[in-house]
Amino acid sequence: MSDQSLSAALEHEHHEVDAGIGAFLEKLDAGSVDADAISGTLAALRRHIYLEEQILFPPISKGAQMMSVFGMIRGHGEIWRTMDTLDELVTGPVDPAEHDKLREACDRLLALLADHNKVEEPVIYPAADTGLPPETVAELADFIDNGRMPDGWVCAKAAL
Repeated sequence: MSDQSLSAALEHEHHEVDAGIGAFLEKLDAGSVDADAISGTLAALRRHIYLEEQILFPPISKGAQMMSVFGMIRGHGEIWRTMDTLDELVTGPVDPAEHDKLREACDRLLALLADHNKVEEPVIYPAADTGLPPETVAELADFIDNGRMPDGWVCAKAAL
C-alpha cells in the first residue's frame, strides 16, 4: 500500500476496476472477448466489496455514517448481480451476436460504479483515514496489500 492513505488506496482500486472494464470494452470493440481479463477484473471488484463489507463498513456503520453505509451495501447488491450477468455471458464460447449484450452489461456496471463511487469516495472513504480504530486500520491496510476473499463469499445484498 506504500505511504498512501487508506482512502487513496481504496480509490486506486476503483480506478483499476474501471480501467479493466474499459480495456475489456476496447477489445470487444475490436471483435474479441477477453474472458480471462474481465473475470480477473470482476474478481478484483468482488474482493474490494468484501473488504468494504467485512472490514471497513462495520466500525463506521454506527452514528453519522449509518445511512450512507446502508446505501453502499444496497448498491453492492446491484453491482454484484450485474457482475453475475457478465460472468454468465463470458462463460464458454461467446457468439459474436452476444457482443451487444456484453457491452450493455459492461456499460451498466460502469454506470452503477460511477454512481456508487460518487458517494463512497467523498462520504465513506474519509472515515477510513480518520474514523477507524488502529487495529482496523492495520487490518484494512494488510488486506489491501495481501488479502484474499474467502471462496464462495457473496455480498450481503447479492440476492434480490
